[in-house]
Order: sequence, then C-alpha cells, then structure tokens
Amino acid sequence: MNRQIASVRPGVWQIEPSGGMRVPARIYASETLLAAARSDRSLVQACNVAHLPGIVGASLAMPDLHEGYAFPIGGVAAFDAEDGVVSPGGVGYDINCGVRLMRTDIRAADLGARLRALVLAVQRDVPAGLGSQGAIATLSDRDLDEVLCDGAAWAVRHGYGAPADLEATEAGGCLPGADPRAVSRRARERGAPQLGTLGSGNHFAELQVVDEVLDAAAAAAFGLTEGNLTVLLHSGSRGLGYQVCDDALAAMREGTRRQTPPLPDPQLVAAPASSPEGRRYLAAMRAAANFAWANRQVMMALIERAMARTLGGDRAAFGFALVYDVAHNIAKLEEHEVAGVRRRLLVHRKGATRAFPAGHREVPAAYRAVGQPVFIPGDMGRPSFVCVGTGTAMAETFGSAAHGAGRTMSRHAARRAAAGRDLLGEMERRGVLVAAHSAKTLAEEMPDAYKDAAEVVEALRVAGIARPVARLRPLGVVKG
Repeated sequence: MNRQIASVRPGVWQIEPSGGMRVPARIYASETLLAAARSDRSLVQACNVAHLPGIVGASLAMPDLHEGYAFPIGGVAAFDAEDGVVSPGGVGYDINCGVRLMRTDIRAADLGARLRALVLAVQRDVPAGLGSQGAIATLSDRDLDEVLCDGAAWAVRHGYGAPADLEATEAGGCLPGADPRAVSRRARERGAPQLGTLGSGNHFAELQVVDEVLDAAAAAAFGLTEGNLTVLLHSGSRGLGYQVCDDALAAMREGTRRQTPPLPDPQLVAAPASSPEGRRYLAAMRAAANFAWANRQVMMALIERAMARTLGGDRAAFGFALVYDVAHNIAKLEEHEVAGVRRRLLVHRKGATRAFPAGHREVPAAYRAVGQPVFIPGDMGRPSFVCVGTGTAMAETFGSAAHGAGRTMSRHAARRAAAGRDLLGEMERRGVLVAAHSAKTLAEEMPDAYKDAAEVVEALRVAGIARPVARLRPLGVVKG
C-alpha cells in the first residue's frame, strides 16, 4: 500500500481519491490497528471499493478491518439506491452472519459444576460443525418458502421463542422484498436441512458473565447486571447464503468484465441495483438474510431449552431474554443525510454492524433513549463487549461500527501455530471451558489468531462511532 494516509482526527484516517477512485477511503483505527492493516490487502481493497459506480461519501473501513473477498472485512459502502450498484462481495458469502446476545438473571458465580453441564448441554442441543443438519426436520419446500419470506417470525410461530424476540431483532428479523423464486434449487437444497445449526469456522455459542458495566444507563436499558450470565450467539445463513452469493457472482461476472473503465479487481463483481441481475440478487440476498434470522431464532430457543433442562425452571424463572440481534453481512435500503440532503441508499456492511444512535426510529422503543446495542465479540479467551451506537456514526459511517476483533492470522497460519499445543487445556487454565466438534476449527479460531477486541472497542470510542457499555468475560464456548 503506497498511497498516502493522512490523519483526519484521532482514530480517523483518510486516503484521498486517485486514479479511478470516485470518493476517498476513510479508515477508523488506532495507529496500531492501522499498522496491522498494512500487512494485508485490506487498505488496497478499501480503495478499490471507491471505484464502484454510485458510491456515496467514502469507502469506509472499521477498526477490525482485514482482507476479504473484494471488499475488506470491516468494510462499509453506501450506493445511491437508483443509480448505484449492488455487489455480492460487499455483503459476503455468509449473508446475514450476525450476533445475538441473550441476558439472564442467573448469577454466574452460583453455577459451580453446573457450568460444565450447561456447556455440554448446549453443545448437544445446538447442531454444529461443517455440514451439520438442524435439530428440526429438513424443511419442506412450502416451509422453506415461508422461512425465506418471514424470517424469525416463522420460527416464533412454530414455537421457537416469543413475539418479544422479534422486537429486539434488527428489522424485526425480516427484510421485505425477499423472493424465494430468486433462490436457486441448489441453494434451497443446501439450506433445507440446516435451519437451527451453528456451522463451523468463527461461529460459536458462548456463555459469558457481565464482568464490568462501563455505561450504567445503557446497561440498565439492555438489562445487563454485573455478575449475571449472558449467552452470545454468532452464526448466519449457512450453505443457503453461501450458494446465493456464489450464484450472484457467476451471474454478474460477465457484465462486470464489460465495465468501462475496468474495475481494479476482478472480484469487485457488481451490477446496477435496478438491473435484472441486481434485483434478482437483492431478492435472493434478502431471503437468505431472513433464513439467517430464523436460524438464530431457532438456536436461541434450543439454548433456552438446554438451560431449562440443566438448571431447572423456565424463561421467566431465570430471566432469559433477548437483548438484541444485529446483522453484519448485509445490504439494506436506508435513508441517510449526505451533504445536508436526505438520500435513499443501499448500504453494504461486510463484517460491520449497524450502530444507530439514541432517538432513531429503528432503534427498539426500550432502547431509544440510549441507542442501539452493538456487539464486539472477542476470541474465546478474551472478553467481548457491548457498545451502543452514536450520532457521530450516523453522521459519518451511515450508522455503522465494527463487528468483532478481526483476524491477525490466516486459518492456515493459525493451524501451524497451534501444532503440538493443548488448546483445550490452555483455555481451561484461563477459566474458559471449550466444547469443540473439530480440533481443526479450534486451532483456526484460537485467541492468538485474533486482535484483542478491547483495542477495537477503544478505537471505536476514540473515533466516536460507538460507546462501550459492558465487558463480557467468557466462561464456556461451543464451537463447530
């Protein structure tokens, strides 16, 4: 990366347009995190995104940025809803991969030996691992159509959770405009047996304790109390979403080759959002996003049942409730103010999460006085964080913030670094019980492979685009 990077203010950096860049690239990061980004192609990718037609404002990169497919992971880009493009690489393969936080009134210190039993119960009840199949029967075509149209509401109708869960889910757990007919037969075949599954890779269900409250008012609004047990769930649309992305890349590739002037990276496949290819992808992407929300809703219910069976009682008895569910691989139609004018934009967030401020109409009523919850998961061994969106995020990043710690090692490098180590023993000595279906996944996802989430959260705070609310310390983790 040989372009000049200038400091805008503490925590914010900018690369001015050059060549075919239509807008600047703006990076939200500390000096340390920026230096880490220089070690891969993520800054180059942020500049490449700035070449896409219809891009508005700037090509943005969050503090957890690292190299991805076409867009950097941690990338945010908004395009004019009528004259801009949609890019599958700006959403990612795991459409609506996202994070869901559940709170309880259970005192973590009171669990004792039951903690291990609870971790094993969650591992048993929530199917995980590559190619895992769901705890519910393979969906019929009719049921799958309903899931793709209705999202999390389908799961609630079928006994997985409560209507209140939908109020605490981004977009109510359903994007309008989904069309099951836009989803290929192969994508449907891959998704039908996978509803209610965790998957593999960086997906997890983690039992945590609220270790420290950092913003009393916001924590109280979110129902977070120091010492209480929480559960953080990270998963997405599984094979269905992957196939939707793959299908769209193939369909759009030929049109992108004819782009004049040519785009700087052949991975930057895109189509006008108003074109037949663009409309078809958006309809399929929304369907995959709805599948992901239904998937997390089902898994939340499975975790609730595992908790009830292991600890006794029910949802009301142990104060089990959804704090929030937020997507971080998605493209959404939103209204934002740009240069003093309200505009309808198609906002791509790839490895980035929505971070709307207090008072925004899309923030649930219970949280509107403080703002939308934002989750920054850690790395199994170090804490995760709950943050809250800000007005600065709304003004500068289309209401977006980071989605996690961000990798520092490739999966291959992590496996090499883990060779010969007793990772399960290391984690237990750190006070974290790990139940993993695959030693390979455990090696790829070890804490050393990630940045410290605390550094990312501090960068968000300094830049003003999210404010820390609570630190969550891991107790037990279920991995694929």
